Amino acid sequence: MIGVQNVTKYYGQVCALDGVSFSVKSGEIVGLLGPNGSGKTTLMRILTGFFPATEGSVHVAGLDVATSSLEVRNRLGYLPESVVLYPDMSVRAFLHFCARVKIDGTVQRRANVERVLSECALEPMAHRQMGTLSKGYRQRVGLAQALLGKPEVLILDEPTVGLDPNQVIDIRELIKGLGGKVTILLSSHILHEVELMCERVVIIDKGHILAEDTTDRLSERIQGAANVRVRASGPRPSMLNALRALKEVAQVTEHDQEDSDGPEGAVFTVRSSNHAIAREIAQTIIHNGWALHELRPVTLDLEALFVRLTREEQKEAA
Repeated sequence: MIGVQNVTKYYGQVCALDGVSFSVKSGEIVGLLGPNGSGKTTLMRILTGFFPATEGSVHVAGLDVATSSLEVRNRLGYLPESVVLYPDMSVRAFLHFCARVKIDGTVQRRANVERVLSECALEPMAHRQMGTLSKGYRQRVGLAQALLGKPEVLILDEPTVGLDPNQVIDIRELIKGLGGKVTILLSSHILHEVELMCERVVIIDKGHILAEDTTDRLSERIQGAANVRVRASGPRPSMLNALRALKEVAQVTEHDQEDSDGPEGAVFTVRSSNHAIAREIAQTIIHNGWALHELRPVTLDLEALFVRLTREEQKEAA
């Protein structure tokens, strides 16, 4: 649904994007993650036809953004980082104003406005002037205008920036509810939010794509092995020896009881090059008559992934 191929963007002599390539499938929610100044907003402005790339190509819904800009804009909705609203207009009047740009026909425009008011839980605020709205409701209005016309693709630039915790949760749930119906690319520098909302992440820094995958697969790739946490009841020495005897197991670490998430059993972390090791661990525990309480993969969180990737890039640059 979104295809970015070797996109480079210069501002004078400054290179903001350098050979960026990635793709987003239909119905996916993908996070574009990077620190401030990494090139996220520049990339989103290219995707929405705000300005062209210096080099490379961008396709949205099978259309070239450079040569079919108007057709692309008819198929996507855009929420910029700073939502521009008219403070003296009511929410409903503003959405009708936006609908006149996007949608033909009075009946269709009215139906679209009522739909997005409902989807974004803005009906109680429909007659309020936007200058009196909280930041969270202004963000909802921005998202509502992006949803006018039932776009196939949503481009959301920092959709939760500046919101309080309750507002963040509301916007997050609203975006997650659109998954599968609309293709969504959202940018953020808040790692926790991306991890909660997105199925896949594209990590960008200094205009370069550092990684593109699910957080679990990125974690395995960076760690170079699968790590599995096991909690089981049985003789500790026997369990430790049995886990170490499994094929392709590189290391078994026994944890203190206070590190356990529960009151029962001994806790181990098994490190293996075999990414299907969890099944063999379960079979070993059960075969020996021990009680298995917990078996789960241990992955790096998004923050740890980002730190490792950026540090590796800095080492390579040095």
